[in-house]
Amino acid sequence: MQMDTADILKKVRQIEIQTGKLVEETFAGEYLSTFKGQGIEFSEVREYIPGDDIRSIDWNVTARTGVPYVKKFNETRELTLMIACDVSASQRFGSLNKFKQDTAAELAALFAFSALKNSDKVGLLLFSDKVELYVPPKKGKKHILRLIRELVAFEPTGTGTDISMALTMLNQVMKHQGILIFISDFLADTASYEKPFRLAAKKFDLIPVIIQDSLEKELPKLPICLDVRDPETGEEKFLSLGTKALSQMLHLRQDTWQTQLAQLFNPLKVEPIWVDTAQPTADPVIRFFKQRARKVRQ
Repeated sequence: MQMDTADILKKVRQIEIQTGKLVEETFAGEYLSTFKGQGIEFSEVREYIPGDDIRSIDWNVTARTGVPYVKKFNETRELTLMIACDVSASQRFGSLNKFKQDTAAELAALFAFSALKNSDKVGLLLFSDKVELYVPPKKGKKHILRLIRELVAFEPTGTGTDISMALTMLNQVMKHQGILIFISDFLADTASYEKPFRLAAKKFDLIPVIIQDSLEKELPKLPICLDVRDPETGEEKFLSLGTKALSQMLHLRQDTWQTQLAQLFNPLKVEPIWVDTAQPTADPVIRFFKQRARKVRQ
């Protein structure tokens, strides 16, 4: 159901207030510790001092003055954070008090406001089975609020999920050393996106954020039959919730899917963030930041 302007503004403001408090109290410092700048920029030239690296000598200035000069560089802190968010039909599913797309918007806001606090650029890609929206990275609170508004109110035209397409585009438009937060339920065969995923993991700091609903992991054991429909394909089936076979099939599919993800992620040293819509959205992100910050300090 499409939201009216008043509802959109109210939701954006609610996310801004909740997220802003978390960022101030927890995320900003952990974000800074976790994602350090890796670039360098030219600062000035100065006279050579014995012990300086001769590779830093500025031969043009040295030739003009007859005195050896070296180039001085400073490390740059500024980073680019790109948030890719799945807006396919499977995101409009929720068994409790919110959909997966609501959790995705909250997660994106946490990362975006943390980046804002540290003066980093933030961009956004919304995708389904097509690129729905691309917003190039920029700085500023006005820009961040625009991104949150898109996450809350955007109406996609596609229903399916094409992770490969989204990653391929990002591999083309993103600069090296950027941070890529990829938010999805990842309910796709890993073989379909393995190649662009591997490339993205080599080029960027790639962080998959995997959103799950409790019903996707465990069905209630009730003696009833349900007519269920796949929101992306439209396929319909009747399921008897009381059967042991259905529960076993679901557990097997979960185990197989998680094994496939691990086989893709682990060799690339990619660390996913698992988020359950039934739990507080910020908790797994806080744990991730703290774990990454500890590794950086070691």
